[in-house]
Amino acid sequence: MSFGELGGGLQPLDGGWSGETFLAEAGGERSVVRVFADPRHHPQAAEIQEALHRLVRGLVPVPDVLELRRDDPATGMPALLVTEFVEGVRGDLLLRDLDETHQGRLGRNLGEIAGTLAGMPCLSAGTFADKDLRIEAFALDLTEWVESYAERLDWSPADLKGLRDVAADAQDLLDTVARVSLVHSDLNPKNLIVDPDTLRVRAVLDWEFAHAGSPFADLGNLLRFDRDAAYVAGVLEGYVAVRGGSAADALDLARAADLVALVELSARRTANPVAARAHDLLLAIARSGDVHTAPEGSVHG
Repeated sequence: MSFGELGGGLQPLDGGWSGETFLAEAGGERSVVRVFADPRHHPQAAEIQEALHRLVRGLVPVPDVLELRRDDPATGMPALLVTEFVEGVRGDLLLRDLDETHQGRLGRNLGEIAGTLAGMPCLSAGTFADKDLRIEAFALDLTEWVESYAERLDWSPADLKGLRDVAADAQDLLDTVARVSLVHSDLNPKNLIVDPDTLRVRAVLDWEFAHAGSPFADLGNLLRFDRDAAYVAGVLEGYVAVRGGSAADALDLARAADLVALVELSARRTANPVAARAHDLLLAIARSGDVHTAPEGSVHG
């Protein structure tokens, strides 16, 4: 199937902020088209995502790739990735209506996904440089990360000091984990298609931010905003069932690892509602000195 055969019936899909993902219908079949037109994308972004789908297939559920089209500078056509449309319900839409028993069941299934990804080892932390998933290494220290965003956060000196102290303690904890793994980096219910009857994950979507990093980063993302007790317990149960260790230790490490994303999101808090929520959460953490803090009324639970 070519992009031309998709016709003019592309419909934007809900759930993301990029405006680059569309539902297409051709010959009675539905598919999902991701367009890589924004210059912020890596030059091989479509190829990297296609390679990641191949890498994880059989370990976590991902849609089949139907077509990969590289960009064509001569015509101005951007790169495209066309994948199958997977039936189901977005996890965030499903989670909000579940009772405690089913929250726990869904949480365990999501925790197993995070644990499986955390078991896919990488030799060094970094971003994917090309379609062969070669890693461009980078060493990320939370204290240095905070300093690099301090001006953009535009916080009071007292709040910045609180964040620096939290980051230093979190980095000390993260330093106890030497291993590096594949990180989806946007693993939250919004990017998971779930069977509403069995609560099993049918597809993990949107691998745009995938990289090699902390084995606890995806766990932190899953637990960032959704904090109902049954859901959290289920996620942690699923994660440690796959990866071992204790739920308490995993939660500490997950909250520490998630600070990386919270700092980056907070620095662009006017960009979208998720970034705004992340900012409120990070500010509450900085003021309390506790990575487990959540501002009242801003998260579930």
